Amino acid sequence: MNKRFIVVLFASFLFCASTFAGNDQRAGQAGASELLINPWARSSGFAGANSASIHGLEAMYLNVAGTAFTKSTELLFSHSNWLVGTDIAINSFGFSQKVGETGVLSLALMSMDFGDIQITTVDLPEGGLGTFHPHYTNINLAYAKAFSNSIYGGINFKVINEAISDLSAGGVAIDAGIQYVTGFGSYKIGDKTKRNSDNLMFGISMKNVGPTMKFKGDGMSFTGTVPAGVSMTVEQRSADFELPSLIKIGFAYKIPISFVIDTVKKERNIKQELTLAGTFTSNSFTKDQYSLGFEYNFKNLVFLRAGYVYERGLWDYETRTTAFTGPTGGISVQIPLNKEKGSVFAIEYSYRDTDPFNGTHSIGARVTL
Repeated sequence: MNKRFIVVLFASFLFCASTFAGNDQRAGQAGASELLINPWARSSGFAGANSASIHGLEAMYLNVAGTAFTKSTELLFSHSNWLVGTDIAINSFGFSQKVGETGVLSLALMSMDFGDIQITTVDLPEGGLGTFHPHYTNINLAYAKAFSNSIYGGINFKVINEAISDLSAGGVAIDAGIQYVTGFGSYKIGDKTKRNSDNLMFGISMKNVGPTMKFKGDGMSFTGTVPAGVSMTVEQRSADFELPSLIKIGFAYKIPISFVIDTVKKERNIKQELTLAGTFTSNSFTKDQYSLGFEYNFKNLVFLRAGYVYERGLWDYETRTTAFTGPTGGISVQIPLNKEKGSVFAIEYSYRDTDPFNGTHSIGARVTL
């Protein structure tokens, strides 16, 4: 893939960003808002700011191009207690597998459980008729590829389902993204200067692009009486709704704090590293967002993260249109399983502050083989 193609691709994404620019007047007109939820613990603790540097299966949410960095096989599970106090749980599971020399195939499933909700009617507003159980499910199938040592790209196909016992809506959507590793930076081994190819990174992704969705089912019908006194079943028609399309543009810069140079292997082993990252999200139906975050890596064993997500009007309770107040944080503990193959097992946790409710907690487990 040549540089001219990359310039054209970036220009196309930037044009799409202006097309999908945030519009407060359209707020509430889109559906399938669960597509805007990050179910994974590691990247949510980073405030989602690492869209340019995220690697592995979690990249399916922020920038699918990052799945191309999967070395062999990765398994990932995450559970989120969404907006504590609402009894909403989110479970996600997925795996990615390297195929061929440069390709990676990934599959992930996200499921939202709202618990049992009382059935109410106009005549019985307090319930007493039983309960219903809504559930949302998103299935993701992605393919990513390393086109060179600097350019990575990917595409993600989604199947969306929202349903209760007598009503459902289904749809499909596509994500696409690229990551560019600039090769900025260098270090010395003896008298020779060796290039460090992963210090400065850029990424751009387009998400949730697809046709409109529509609810169908027996829940849209009711029994009515026509003027002749005959009872008939009348079916209401649901309006179509669009998907919450968006564009993400991000950067990341890694700062080695301490490292050891191996003169035999002619490489350096990083002992501590700080990653600074930022992402701009252009939403088509809600306010644009700015995410900043950092991650501290201690010997690839412990990772500490913190971030902040800002949107216009966030600091004033009267103008804030989201339950999230901005701050995020997280930690990962990673245990090596096989140093030669790079296999690890990790436990990850993140917290997102909210008002009202008592925040959102996510905990996950990751196995890299």
